[in-house]
Amino acid sequence: MKIKRIAISTGGGDAPGLNAVIRAVVLAANQRGWECVGIRDGYNGLLMPEQFPQGGLIALNRDRVRGITHLGGTILGTTNRGNPLHYPVLNADGVYEEIDRTDELVERFRAAGLDALIAIGGDGSLEIAYALAQKGLTVIGVPKTIDNDLDKTVATFGFHTAVAFATECTDRLHSTAESHQRVIVVEVMGRYAGWIALDTGVAGSADVILIPEIPYDINKAAEKIKERDRHGRDFSIVVVAEGARPVGGDFIIQGKAIGQAERLGGVGQQVASALQTLTGKEARVVVLGHLLRGGSPTAYDRLISLRFGAAAVRALAEVQSGIMVALDPPNVNYVPLAQVAGRMKQVPLDCDTILTARDLGVSFGD
Repeated sequence: MKIKRIAISTGGGDAPGLNAVIRAVVLAANQRGWECVGIRDGYNGLLMPEQFPQGGLIALNRDRVRGITHLGGTILGTTNRGNPLHYPVLNADGVYEEIDRTDELVERFRAAGLDALIAIGGDGSLEIAYALAQKGLTVIGVPKTIDNDLDKTVATFGFHTAVAFATECTDRLHSTAESHQRVIVVEVMGRYAGWIALDTGVAGSADVILIPEIPYDINKAAEKIKERDRHGRDFSIVVVAEGARPVGGDFIIQGKAIGQAERLGGVGQQVASALQTLTGKEARVVVLGHLLRGGSPTAYDRLISLRFGAAAVRALAEVQSGIMVALDPPNVNYVPLAQVAGRMKQVPLDCDTILTARDLGVSFGD
C-alpha cells in the first residue's frame, strides 16, 4: 500500500520522551513526502471527536514539532480511560459496561483517510495496537513506559529519566535521614515490576530495596536496619516499589475505575509503620509518584526516543506492520507485536544488578 498519511497516537501514562518520538516521526515522514496527524488523547480523538472543539486530529508538520524534543508530556494528550478494547459505556440503567470498539475505530481511521498508525505506548497501548493490526490496519508500535516492563526491548524511553530523578531524590534524603537518625522509606512507581526501585536503590545507596519479584519478610528488612545501628550507622534508606508485597501477602490496590487498570500505592506507608514498630526508630515515608513521569527527558531518553521514532517510519517504508521497534544495542530492531502484547518483563532474580546489590550488602527482605 502506498502511504500518504500516517497517524500518531500516545496512550496510557505519560513519560519523558514522548514529544521527542513525535518529532522524529514527523520529520522522518516529511522527508518521504508523507503527511502526519496526531490523534488526541489516545484514540478518543477518533472515538469521541465531539469532545475536542478544535477537532480530534491535529495536523503535524515541521513547525508544529519544532523545539519539543526536550519537553515532557505529550503535545497530543493521553489517557488511560479510552481503551477501545474495553471502552466504558454508560447504559440507560445507569450501569457502566465495557465494550469492544476496535471495529468502529478501524472504520473511523479509514474514513479519515489514514494509511498507517504509529502507536506509542506501554503494555496496554501495544495490546490495542496488536488488535488493530489483526484487523488489517498498518501498525507500528513504539515502546514507552517509565516502568521498563515491556518485553523484547532492552529499555523503554522514560525509564532512564525516572531513575535519574528518583536517585537524585534519594541522594537528598540521605542527609536528612542521617541528621535525624531516621529510617526514610521512598516509594516509587513501577507497577508489578521492580526496575525503577532496583536501579534507584543501587544507584542511590539504599540499604533495603523491596521489589515485586522478591516477596519480602519485614523482619529481615528490620534486621538490616538494626545491624546498621550496631555498626554506628544510625539511619537507613529503604526504596520500595509500589508493587512490592510481603511473603504470603498481596499488592496494595488503591482502586480501579471502569475501563482503567488497577491503581497501586500505599505499600511505603505500610513498610514505614512496620519498621518503626520493629526497630524503635522513627520512620518517614516519601512517595515520589507522578513526579517520576514529569520533567524534561535525559539525553539518553531523548536519543532513544528519536531513534525509535525514526525507526518506526523506516519500518513503514519497508512495508512492515504488526511490529514494535525495540532497542537491541547497538541497533533498533523490529519484533512482532504478537511477542509483546500481554507480556511483562520483570526483573530476573539472577540479573547483574541484583547480584551487585547483594555484594554491596543491600537487603531485599529475603
